Amino acid sequence: MKALRIISDEHQSLAGILHAVRFMLKEISAGRLQPDLKLFEAMVHYLEAYAEKRHHPKEDRLFTYLEKRTTEGADALAKLAEQHAAAPQRIASLEQALANFVADPACFDEFAQAFYRYADFYRGHMILEEDVVLPLIRLHLTAEDWATVDQEFLAEMEAKSGKDGSTENFSAMFSRLVECAPAPVGLGPRPYTD
Repeated sequence: MKALRIISDEHQSLAGILHAVRFMLKEISAGRLQPDLKLFEAMVHYLEAYAEKRHHPKEDRLFTYLEKRTTEGADALAKLAEQHAAAPQRIASLEQALANFVADPACFDEFAQAFYRYADFYRGHMILEEDVVLPLIRLHLTAEDWATVDQEFLAEMEAKSGKDGSTENFSAMFSRLVECAPAPVGLGPRPYTD
C-alpha cells in the first residue's frame, strides 16, 4: 500500500501550496504583504507540472486497478476522469490570470478569483478521491494488485525524481517554495529567484 502513502503525501504537498497561495492573496488584499510575482509563478508552475502532469497520471493508473475489481465507485471514477481530462483548460485559465497580473498589477483581483476557483475545485476533487475512491481501493485491491501498483509507483518516482537532471526535482522545488512563502505557511518571506 505504498501507493496510497505516495498519493496521500502528494495531496498534502498540493494542499500546502494551495493554502500558501490563498494565504498570500489574503495578506496582499489586506495590504500586509507585497506580491512576489516570481513566487506566484513558481507555485502555479508547481501546480501545473506536478499536480496535473505527475500526480494525476499516477492516480489514473491506480484507479484502473479498482475498475478491474468492482463497478462500485464507477460514477466517482467517471467524474474524476472528466476532471483529470479538463486539467489543461483549468490550469491554462489560472496561468492566463497570473500572466495578466504580472503584466498589470491592476489585474490582481482577476488572478485572485481565478486562483480561488482553482483551489475550490481542487479541494472538492481531492475530497472525492479521499472520501469515496481511495477507501474502495483499500477494500477491493488484492495483495497482488498492491505489489504491482507499489512497484509501478516506486519506479515512476525513481525515474522522475529529478536527481539525474532529466526531469524537475519537485521535492527540491517544494522546499524552495516553503522557504520563500511568508510565515506561518512558510519560512520567509524572502524573494523567490530563478
